[in-house]
Amino acid sequence: MTNNKANKLLHLEKITKANASEIIALKVRKDQEEFVASNALSLAHAYVALSNNQAVYPFGIYLGNKPIGFIMLGFDAHFLVEEDPDILRKQYFIWRFMIDKGYQGKGYGKQAFKLAIDFVKTYPAGQADLCWVSYEPTNIAARNLYSACGFKESPEYYKEGEEMPAILKLRDYDVSTLRI
Repeated sequence: MTNNKANKLLHLEKITKANASEIIALKVRKDQEEFVASNALSLAHAYVALSNNQAVYPFGIYLGNKPIGFIMLGFDAHFLVEEDPDILRKQYFIWRFMIDKGYQGKGYGKQAFKLAIDFVKTYPAGQADLCWVSYEPTNIAARNLYSACGFKESPEYYKEGEEMPAILKLRDYDVSTLRI
């Protein structure tokens, strides 16, 4: 996923032994901590998922050579329970996402989502119709970002006290509709 044509291009890089520490060191603002798991915990979840043969794709978000965020994608969420809607099964999902506090509000989140969806559209774990993400209903910044990236809230799948799912139809995805 690395694109080094220019030193300032935003791109995704796989998490490796060499860059894991710098990704773990990234932080959101204090007021966002209740909404975002730490990158260390996210990488632990990725390790467990991978060790159980589940498709998970953790990436650092880089601006040139500088890590500025983290995104983790998955396929066929293993944490879904029986009563969760079938529409979310055998689909891609954005499991974790964050932009470091020093780089927020500059459009990097939207650009990173475009890169993530472009990756998903290579169907690394198999064909799917949807990509979904969920968020705390009180997290207005997440709601606005996901909406700007083409995700549609799906209140019909929302359960009181849980996260709101938002769905992007992959076949209808058109990069030109992104409001970056």
